[in-house]
Amino acid sequence: MINNDILRRLRFIFDYKNAKMIKIFAKAKHEMPQEVLLDMLKKEAEEGYKPCNDKMLCRFLDGLIIEKRGLKEGAEVPEPVAQLNNNLIFKKLRVALELREEDIIETLSLADFRMSKSELGALFRKPGHKHFKECGDQVLRNFLTGLSIKYRGK
Repeated sequence: MINNDILRRLRFIFDYKNAKMIKIFAKAKHEMPQEVLLDMLKKEAEEGYKPCNDKMLCRFLDGLIIEKRGLKEGAEVPEPVAQLNNNLIFKKLRVALELREEDIIETLSLADFRMSKSELGALFRKPGHKHFKECGDQVLRNFLTGLSIKYRGK
């Protein structure tokens, strides 16, 4: 999935205004100018579109974790990873929303997407583990759709 699309979808799911998005970036120690945010929220065909790179999306997701759960005592804001993948995005959303496997399966079912616990567990394993499975765009897209239905209704 395109990072800008993920950012737009999360903004819609949680009904965040520009100021709230900027505050979430600030929680991850990143100053986000409103003009840049607005350019990243535009669609690819729109004039002024600015791609959201992996570090930028990672900062937002880390800020979302801090916003939703708080920072552990004595912990530092993590440095953004240089390369995000769907597995890491999914994992960060799971942490931010404090979701258990059952919650994720239920959220996916809202988008009419079925997944077993073992299939889901494979997405959260470390790369290199024999049961690790790459998270495809379809899984992440359906999860975001399920979150949208859960938080905003149909």
